[in-house]
Amino acid sequence: MLPIFQRPSRAVPPNRPHARRYGPRSLLLSCAILGGLAIEAHADEAHDALIAPYPGTPDIATPFTGIDRYAPVPESAAGPEIDPEKGYAILDFGNGAFFVTEGIYQVMFIQTDDGLILADAPPTIGPRLLAAAEEIAPGAPITHLIYSHAHIDHIGFASEVVAAHPGVEIVAHAETAAELARASDPARPLPDTTFDSVGETFTLTAGGERLDLRYSGPNHQDGNIEIWHETSRTLMLVDVIFPGWMMWRQFAIAEDIPGTFDLVADINTRYDFENLVAGHVARPGTKADVELQLEFMHDLHAAAATALASNTPGDGVPPEDLANPWAVFDRFIDRVVIDCVAALTPDWQDRMAGFEVFIYDQCLAMEQSIRVDGPSIASDG
Repeated sequence: MLPIFQRPSRAVPPNRPHARRYGPRSLLLSCAILGGLAIEAHADEAHDALIAPYPGTPDIATPFTGIDRYAPVPESAAGPEIDPEKGYAILDFGNGAFFVTEGIYQVMFIQTDDGLILADAPPTIGPRLLAAAEEIAPGAPITHLIYSHAHIDHIGFASEVVAAHPGVEIVAHAETAAELARASDPARPLPDTTFDSVGETFTLTAGGERLDLRYSGPNHQDGNIEIWHETSRTLMLVDVIFPGWMMWRQFAIAEDIPGTFDLVADINTRYDFENLVAGHVARPGTKADVELQLEFMHDLHAAAATALASNTPGDGVPPEDLANPWAVFDRFIDRVVIDCVAALTPDWQDRMAGFEVFIYDQCLAMEQSIRVDGPSIASDG
């Protein structure tokens, strides 16, 4: 019989009931001998010699660690109540702009004299998008569908929108069109209209309404655009800001972290918005949410830079492993990330929902970006 490795529950640290800290672990070796006689032996000391916490590891659970209970979601991160019958909520921003969410994803509708403009079509909301459209403007067609970017989790219901509204015009940046052409995914039809400018505004007008579309340059994904409805002072920017929440893991898997810094710093001054449709989490965002996330990103950059400067590859590596560069840098990066998390936790763990879930991911992404992209990606802004 093969050995069975069992990892017993770890002790819950004081005052942090949602996380587990490293502690002594047992390795239970079970095997069948002589037709079924089982022998079980604990090897605590041997296992602890192989796996042990780094000094200074904070009480927040590390990745791939079981968590008994996460921290409660603060009221400040809560969104509109979701009608269980409908499965979605609608917020009317006024002046023709509407916010629709099922609690995790978000889209924007703009009502025009000709029908509705829809920005994004997440499959998680799916048919409820069509129901929300009918509730907002009974009998009105969806005349335009704007893709914020190419990721399937935000536009994977697009083909169903086209099927329900065959005349819909799909609009996107040329970079998004290129990504979709490469993907060749029937769920994400190619756009009918594209623009290829960078840093300049493309204006979409329909039924007496105007939307300004702008691609600032690489950020979350090439082609990820800002969608600005000035009449309602509503900005849509997806997968960059997470109102009230820690960012999704590793800067929301951003393709360009320096570009993401630049974009977050830019939008608060470029747009006089009151409402931010961020693509994720339950509620719309505000300028205060952008300012909070930018403050966190700068603190994150500083913590990772300090940790990188105070650790040296090879420190603490057993002599027999020094010939293994992967082992040398594994230990170095681990120490940098742990120091970064420890530096940020006291000031930030209670300021963002989900901080403890993805803080290790953010520190890992940040230290990698500093080493690869350079140390000055966070500008003075």
